[in-house]
Amino acid sequence: MAVPDGEDAPPAFGPAALVTPANLVTVARIAASPVFIVMIVSWGARWATFAVGFVIAMTDYLDGWLARRHGPTRAGAFLDPLADKVFVLGGMAALVWNGQFHVVPVVIIAVRELAISAYRSRAGRRGISIPATKLAKWKTFTQLWAIGFAVMPPLATNAHWVATLTLWVAVALTVWTGWSYLRSARSVAAAQLGDDADG
Repeated sequence: MAVPDGEDAPPAFGPAALVTPANLVTVARIAASPVFIVMIVSWGARWATFAVGFVIAMTDYLDGWLARRHGPTRAGAFLDPLADKVFVLGGMAALVWNGQFHVVPVVIIAVRELAISAYRSRAGRRGISIPATKLAKWKTFTQLWAIGFAVMPPLATNAHWVATLTLWVAVALTVWTGWSYLRSARSVAAAQLGDDADG
């Protein structure tokens, strides 16, 4: 009996697959991020800079859709957050370099992102899997728009406070989701590995 199209269809790729449409889009996003970073440093707030950043950011939703359609992979689970961090932290560092962002909020975001990534990697080696929450996705969305507002010419020139306010909202979400992740990770570890997982 044929499986109807839709959510019940079997995935096209298994968890161990490397070359998938979603992973190719993610790799392209990583490769394109340095172009955006150089554009910020060289050109600052221009519509061309904003357009390139917007297209790169939108590929995050494209590879997510492709992963849901064809099946998630372990490589994708590693590459997707890596691509987000290269784009976000690179873009924010470039904006600090240009004097558009203050270094303190960017350092807070960078420390949290790198620390949680290291913790997630360590947990993964122990067989512990903690899924991302909806609030964490909103955190990334806010980080992206903080960068977007900073390179959008009308706002960068006449209302830079919009980008600054969005950046501090991103800081609050980044800190909150990091704390929530660590709190939930201990509970998940206990459930998956037993009470000795916290030791």
